[in-house]
Amino acid sequence: MSGSSGGTARGNSFEPTPDVVAMLKERARFVRLETIRLIEIAKTGHYTSVFSAAEIFAALYYDVMRLRRGDPKWAGRDRFTIGKGHAAVGLFPIYADLGFFPKEWLDQYTRLGSPLGDHPDMRKVPGVDFSSGSIGHALSNALGMVLAQRWTGERDYRVFCMMGDGEMQEGQVWEAAINAAQHQARNLIAIIDRNGYQLDGRVDDLMNIEPLDEKWRAFGWEVHTVDGHDVAKVTELLRQVRADDERTRPCVIIAKTSKGRGVSYMETEPGWHLGYLDPSDAEKAIAEINALDA
Repeated sequence: MSGSSGGTARGNSFEPTPDVVAMLKERARFVRLETIRLIEIAKTGHYTSVFSAAEIFAALYYDVMRLRRGDPKWAGRDRFTIGKGHAAVGLFPIYADLGFFPKEWLDQYTRLGSPLGDHPDMRKVPGVDFSSGSIGHALSNALGMVLAQRWTGERDYRVFCMMGDGEMQEGQVWEAAINAAQHQARNLIAIIDRNGYQLDGRVDDLMNIEPLDEKWRAFGWEVHTVDGHDVAKVTELLRQVRADDERTRPCVIIAKTSKGRGVSYMETEPGWHLGYLDPSDAEKAIAEINALDA
């Protein structure tokens, strides 16, 4: 089993041990470095959208989610949907590392005939639970998985759904949110990557989404806020909410992050939402990531 089953790490605490924290930091670094490598193959890609979510990806797939290495279709696994599907380039290295598909696939990322494209395709890529492209649909699909579980009597898995903060401007997100509360979808855990930027600039300059926590609470959700780059706090909170069998409502975590985290010149420049590093810039980015204490 790859991830934990949500159990305690230290007695009655969900706090991860220092060894686990160190491992997760290295996995987040691995995600960033592999993203640079794969985008070098494609010649364009979404660096910053991965970098803001790297610690969350690491915590989910290497600690929190219930998974089996080498068995991406295990019926008892936790599910994961992602609205910001352009960050899939950071997930594919994890799936290969977990044995969901051959690592050699990564070397052909986006090449003609490769199953690995700019967005995840559940029909082609083992480990992908939801094909995402158009923003706004991930939460609806995650809710559908929770309701299907209830109606079919399948194993008591959790469904995690990551969305971008720009995605909060989509009406379908809020339709799904009110529906999830109505159905008391307690096994649904949403994560908002609150990195502050979308393709055209600052999220709140384009369409202000605050107060985000109050809005989700008003829609009937349990709400938590966390520093999305503090891997110890992220893991502790995710372990806690995954293990909570008493909760009767869906849960949302607002993860405060920095877009482009780990590469200084990307963190405040929205143009890096989609781009390409020339060799000298790539060398600088890799050096900063290797020096990063996530």
